[in-house]
Amino acid sequence: MLLQSLPSLILILGVVVAVPAKEKRVHRHSDLSDHAHDDTTGFHYDHEAFLGKEEAKTFDQLTPEESKDKLGKIVDRIDTDKDGFVSHGELHQWIKHRQRRYIEENVLKHWKEYDQNKDGKIGWEEYKNTTYGYYLDEEFDDVDDKASYKAMLTRDERRFRTADRDGDGIATKDEFTAFLHPEEYDHMKAVVIQETVEDIDKNGDGKITLDEYIGDMFTPENGESEPDWVLTEKKHFTEFRDTNKDGFLDNHEVAQWILPGEIDHTDNEAKHLIHETDTDKDGRLSLSEVMDKVDFLKSSTLTDYGGMLADEGHQEL
Repeated sequence: MLLQSLPSLILILGVVVAVPAKEKRVHRHSDLSDHAHDDTTGFHYDHEAFLGKEEAKTFDQLTPEESKDKLGKIVDRIDTDKDGFVSHGELHQWIKHRQRRYIEENVLKHWKEYDQNKDGKIGWEEYKNTTYGYYLDEEFDDVDDKASYKAMLTRDERRFRTADRDGDGIATKDEFTAFLHPEEYDHMKAVVIQETVEDIDKNGDGKITLDEYIGDMFTPENGESEPDWVLTEKKHFTEFRDTNKDGFLDNHEVAQWILPGEIDHTDNEAKHLIHETDTDKDGRLSLSEVMDKVDFLKSSTLTDYGGMLADEGHQEL
């Protein structure tokens, strides 16, 4: 892999704390990348953040010449004031733009699947029948874990009803976006918190104990010892997550954990990419600096070339 030849390029900046691979609850950068932002184990997060999730899958297959050609066109798109440099602000806006495009494309893909009557809206019955129709007819009798499927149906309906702001049982495009990406909408955050607590709270008391918190991420097998990150997470639970020190995480504390809205991760990623690419340390990127770090940048969020083509109406770049 080309990026493995550049280990010295990627440094942890301190603005993002590396999290274990199984730490999947925090809704803070899932739309930039599904990978943990841990440069010690690989650069997959930067790869998808710079290129876009889908384009990152194909960009690695390009020849060095093709990579440089496409990167040059991407840099030109990012450089909105056309001064020949990519500033932090321009890079920040680009990454936010790619993040929004991912959400839009994800919603569109599902929209086509669920809008069965092609009327430009998705009713709860349409969604339910498309997702659960077969099992509903059989009352879930053919499903091994019947209770889990019924719970999934209940959860989906609750989320759908919450997203359906006017309560007409039909989701507009914006309401369906809220259903699929609830962490993006303030009125959906209570649902995100409730779902998280239900997932982790095994004894059903509405709170999360330390054992439940750790059990969501790590279950030892055959006498396996706890890895170091588990000890770190235990410390995070007692010292940071459990703010009132009662030994549990309540809904407010869960919200502070999984929805840390005060952190702008697109801004952090822009700073990170500039830090790793800005050779002369003038706080901006020239085309030559980008080309010097082509292997690093082609593995990050900037280069969603396919999305660029869509933005331009498939005009030649």
